[in-house]
Amino acid sequence: MEPPLEKPEPPADNECCESGCEPCVWDVYREQLALWQAQQKQAAEKN
Repeated sequence: MEPPLEKPEPPADNECCESGCEPCVWDVYREQLALWQAQQKQAAEKN
């Protein structure tokens, strides 16, 4: 079993340069948040 992920923190206001980076810090955050949410759901279904 994977160790539990910590809920990701959104990027700070100064972390996005708004230059269209690929991936953007917001893309990375949303991906990590989706993984965290899936893990939380899976843990809740086991209980």
